[in-house]
Amino acid sequence: MALGIPQVGERTARDLAQSFGSIDAVMAASVEDMAAVHGIGGEVAGAIRDFFTDPDAVAEVARLREHGVRFPEVEPEPEPAAPGDSPVAGRVFVLTGTLPTMSRGDAKVRIEAAGGKVAGSVSGKTDFLVAGEKAGSKLTKARALGVTVLDEPGLLAMLPDPD
Repeated sequence: MALGIPQVGERTARDLAQSFGSIDAVMAASVEDMAAVHGIGGEVAGAIRDFFTDPDAVAEVARLREHGVRFPEVEPEPEPAAPGDSPVAGRVFVLTGTLPTMSRGDAKVRIEAAGGKVAGSVSGKTDFLVAGEKAGSKLTKARALGVTVLDEPGLLAMLPDPD
């Protein structure tokens, strides 16, 4: 993410790292390989591939390494539970508004631990919108798209108890 690759934010950077394990593997990956990563489409994969075929970008990565910047390898995360194992696994959630008893960051961690994905905006791929107080435009869009809207108790009912 810190390299400034167009269309790559924290989530996409993490997904790439977890799928490929190293920056060298990402740099060598084809558009098709990147597009096969959950949450990365052809347009984003193309932008990443374009970035790593730009000689200036490749030289910048080399300069960073020369100055001691390390790009550690990442252990792949275990596959999430199969969708039949959890009502959350494999589902896409969007969080909005203020939840009564937990932060959105805590909700995100719990959803991801149960095998779900958390996106930043509502789209046709969204399965659930978790709406707290002052939900705003995401709630309006979710309703327009027919996305299931949950409150915090509804989300908690789907999640396993924290350890």
